[in-house]
Amino acid sequence: MVYLKGKQKRFLRSQAHHLNPIFQIGKGGLNNPMLAQIDEALEKRELIKINLLQNTDEVAEDVAAVIEKALGANVVQIIGRVLVVYKASSREKYQQFSVLVNKMR
Repeated sequence: MVYLKGKQKRFLRSQAHHLNPIFQIGKGGLNNPMLAQIDEALEKRELIKINLLQNTDEVAEDVAAVIEKALGANVVQIIGRVLVVYKASSREKYQQFSVLVNKMR
């Protein structure tokens, strides 16, 4: 996981503002197949939102910790039951946010 500075996190939060959550964590909770799907989505998009549904027993902070540890991603923001997750793509053609984030160093 790369440590992000405040300016970089603010930029990513502003970019994520208009995004809709593409993953929903429900009754089944966060499991390994879902982690694999989240990792694939991060590889292609770099910045995603994840929504925790009302019927889940998961806590947003716990989910954030698991995602950060398992995937090496950064949870940029948690608002209620919505997480904004960032991970730089390893493939150059998908690097839309990481190029801008790296310029801010």
